[in-house]
Amino acid sequence: MGKVADSATGTPLQNVSITLKNSPRGTLTDPVGKFSIVVDRSVKRITFSITGFHSRSYILSDEPSQELTVLLSKSYTALEDVVVNAKMGKYRNKNNPAVEFIRQVIAHKSRNGPFAIPYSSYLEYEKTQMFTDGPWVRITQNFLLKKFQFFFENTDTTVVPGKRLNSVYLQEILSDNFFRKNPEKNKKLIAAQKTVDYGEYIDMKGIQGALHYLFDDINIYDNNITAFTKQFVSPISDFAPAFYMYFIRDTLIENGLRIVTLNFAPRNPEDLLFRGTLSVTLDGNYAVTEVRLGVSKHVNMNYVRNFELNQQFEKDSSDHYHLAQSDMLAFFSPFPKSPGLFGERKIYISKFSDTVLSDHLFQGPRLDSLPAPSRQSGIFWGENRPVPLSKSQAQTYSNADSLLKMRSYRRLMDFATLYFVGYKSAGKFDIGPVQTFYSFNSVEGQRLQIGGRSNYKLSKRFYLDGYLGYGFKDERFKYKLAGSYSFNNQSVYSYPFNYVQASYLHDVKNPGQEDIFSNGNTFLSSFSRGYNSNWLYSDIFRFSFVHEFGNHLSYILGTKYWRQQPAGSLTYVKEPFPQQLDTIPEITTGEISLTLRWAPNEQFFESKVARRNIANKYPIIIFQYSKGIKGLYGGEYSYDAFHLNIYKRIFTSPLGFSDVRLNAGYLSGTLPFPLLIIPSANRSYFYSETSFNLMNVEEFVVDHYAGLNIDHFFNGFFFNKVPLLKKLRLREVIAAKILYGGLRSENNPNDNPGQMLFPSTNGITSTYSLTGQPYVEASVGIYNIFSIIRLDLIKRFTYLNHPSVSNWGLLFSTNFSF
Repeated sequence: MGKVADSATGTPLQNVSITLKNSPRGTLTDPVGKFSIVVDRSVKRITFSITGFHSRSYILSDEPSQELTVLLSKSYTALEDVVVNAKMGKYRNKNNPAVEFIRQVIAHKSRNGPFAIPYSSYLEYEKTQMFTDGPWVRITQNFLLKKFQFFFENTDTTVVPGKRLNSVYLQEILSDNFFRKNPEKNKKLIAAQKTVDYGEYIDMKGIQGALHYLFDDINIYDNNITAFTKQFVSPISDFAPAFYMYFIRDTLIENGLRIVTLNFAPRNPEDLLFRGTLSVTLDGNYAVTEVRLGVSKHVNMNYVRNFELNQQFEKDSSDHYHLAQSDMLAFFSPFPKSPGLFGERKIYISKFSDTVLSDHLFQGPRLDSLPAPSRQSGIFWGENRPVPLSKSQAQTYSNADSLLKMRSYRRLMDFATLYFVGYKSAGKFDIGPVQTFYSFNSVEGQRLQIGGRSNYKLSKRFYLDGYLGYGFKDERFKYKLAGSYSFNNQSVYSYPFNYVQASYLHDVKNPGQEDIFSNGNTFLSSFSRGYNSNWLYSDIFRFSFVHEFGNHLSYILGTKYWRQQPAGSLTYVKEPFPQQLDTIPEITTGEISLTLRWAPNEQFFESKVARRNIANKYPIIIFQYSKGIKGLYGGEYSYDAFHLNIYKRIFTSPLGFSDVRLNAGYLSGTLPFPLLIIPSANRSYFYSETSFNLMNVEEFVVDHYAGLNIDHFFNGFFFNKVPLLKKLRLREVIAAKILYGGLRSENNPNDNPGQMLFPSTNGITSTYSLTGQPYVEASVGIYNIFSIIRLDLIKRFTYLNHPSVSNWGLLFSTNFSF
């Protein structure tokens, strides 16, 4: 590794050709003159050459790592004057040799991609590192952080020339990887893993998941490439010539093989497209031997200010080129000129083989590990790292160990956890979340609540959480207690799930929001549009067995007791005779249920206390069947309920992506309206992607339904073409929500005189069934305001004659996106 510069001026030299004697490999220096290449011991000579400079060769030693500073002197040749008169023509695909060449690359993708061969196996070494960039002098002089000054003195000047970066995170993973084409199957077996550890206060597992999501694997042969949560059209996509311009830069001969180098750039600089170079063989295979990717400064990537990717490919025994090395470097910053973070992920591939693999290698989960991969010795790492750690990298590990031994660090992080996460550590329990300590609503008035949860210090198998609240207006206590036991000796939030959970809850919520086991009583959720007076007191007991398999198929077996009592202005009334009203104080049901969930190739952030799904191109399908049994737990009704939910993110690069949610359900039996399907209504000032934002609480009830929710995010496709909006980095979004359904006559009090009456407000019926016409609302919005705020203008199109409905709404939400 090293850098190449002009011997006279010291200016870094870009695109210097680096060749190796007795090896087909080679590379070029990057825009700042840096290079890195892995060689075996048979290579003894390395040569640096570029037009206009004298070439220079070096003899390599047997040291495992060598850093070179190469200075090239200019070569001068007397040339005669040549006058060229040229007119810049319009770029066209027709009769363009560069486009014709790239079409050949596209046509041969099926023969050259990583999934072109039937089997492959290899050893992969992955190193991810994060650096802080900025003036740390003022921070370290702060009395709170003065003791941690040593942490900010671990600098590295090799990653970005001219910058002194502070290394704060380092992770190394050594894994065996296996691939089978038919039927397609991948398997990664982690043999060793080493990560900095900042203790219980920082969710290291969540950080690892987030970084892996941001620095996702990039396959140049894919039509669409996801980088830092954004989707780009690949420069060798099937339809790439419609978006890119191509220019043949040079044709080189490396080890007897002709290599064509092409530059490519987006036709529109503002579109989410790459720019860079491709090196391709000119032997009839048109295989990529090297690719350099970057983005234009005009591209709106929000917090990602810039990134570069360099991948090199090597020929295997069957003349197929496979990935040998990948280096991705990115800069993250909240503002264009503010300090931020640099992140680098390097991958080294070795021991590549295309021999047939046995089926037993693919058994078990897609991502697996050998026993205790984090306990490998320093000797093991020294023998298996393809590139030794630098002094700064080794210091990153020791700095983290030093912090953990400092009482002042633990005290500081305890308060930081309270501020950012909302929980305060108290030994084996965490108290919180603080945002639920105070709230208010029309039934309870002011509400105080205290809650908490157990942590791994109590048990790695058994977990508790709950809360106790009190409303000063209704003068009633509310509470929840839940206990979970894991069968696989790991957290109940860890993949794959395998635990039982029992919970009991007594609380107040709106109808249609019966899943109240989450902490929804927050201060911000107390603010709502209009006056909402329909409430329920619910007592719910649940017992569930949750089992998840390695292929992301899971099931939940459960049983539920639910007693509900109307609250606020909500009443349960029957009218058997014109002059007589029959008020019902409560309804009790008992049911058993089975939930099936399938999420192929699911990705998620996994922490000690939560697991959050990461949207990718694969669907998530959930089917639930519930059977109400009369007499079970005192239940008064029998019924069968079927619900189907399908979620899928659809990428339409470069036009952004759509989040599509399809849902349908059917409820059998003769039931009063509180037990029917009540669509979820959102009466807060915050936009909801899953609820109906302009529907009143309990405005509709159905016993069969089908719905469609779509949110399409354009990622600034249009705004990027408007100078002011582009500078503000605003992005556009459109959404639509449609609900179609109905109510059978036996469940409709208008058709069945013995049925419970629909609720009314001021003597006017306020609950209805859908009558052949769907409920429709749609919105246009702007997100990424101040990098975090989303604002939606919503229009309701149907059932506008219902009392107290809003035809228009302006809602906001937080939408953090890279």
